[in-house]
Amino acid sequence: MTPAEQRKQTMTTDPETAPANFDDEDYPAYTMGRAAEMLGTTPGFLRSLDEAKLITPQRSEGGHRRYSRYQLRIAARARELVDNGTALEAACRIIILEDQLAEALRINSELRGPDEQQP
Repeated sequence: MTPAEQRKQTMTTDPETAPANFDDEDYPAYTMGRAAEMLGTTPGFLRSLDEAKLITPQRSEGGHRRYSRYQLRIAARARELVDNGTALEAACRIIILEDQLAEALRINSELRGPDEQQP
């Protein structure tokens, strides 16, 4: 399970019961239209990231996609790679590997403790 999937399992998605979650980077606060506007892309691009299983937005009661700030950062990275000529499938794989590397480095740092220095 990726770090993003772990975060998704623990987040509250009911906007009626958890307005404080807007400070949470995993809270699904953005509609597809707003997310596309913020990223300067199209809703179709966001749907393609969902189809590629790079990001899986939450769904509102009406079935509309809702994106978190964390997911928007991933989508922005995907757009950057695609804009630079990387195929969407390859961009998704690169982002997944980057996420896994960051998580491994974080765990390694925690295990080393504050007293140990990196070479």
